[in-house]
Amino acid sequence: MRVAQFAVGRSTILVAALNAMRLKMSVSKSLMQLESTLTCPKCSHQSVETMPTNACQFFYDCKGCGERLKPRSGDCCVFCSYGTVPCPPIQSGICRS
Repeated sequence: MRVAQFAVGRSTILVAALNAMRLKMSVSKSLMQLESTLTCPKCSHQSVETMPTNACQFFYDCKGCGERLKPRSGDCCVFCSYGTVPCPPIQSGICRS
């Protein structure tokens, strides 16, 4: 990956830092687990779901009983509350619940 060169030293450092963050995020995505099994707290129905990589999912409608799941207090999303694997933003360290 090429780092753009600017006349001002600070700009070069900022561009290099941004490129390093992009590289870290692309490596993180390749190591990230993107499937999680959600378990409904009401009916215990389990469903394997693919998690979004760019955001936390706040709501999920249970396929067993129709209950709308919401994150528990202190959790960022339904995958962190009811899933077997935490969401990608938590896995990558972007989000902290």
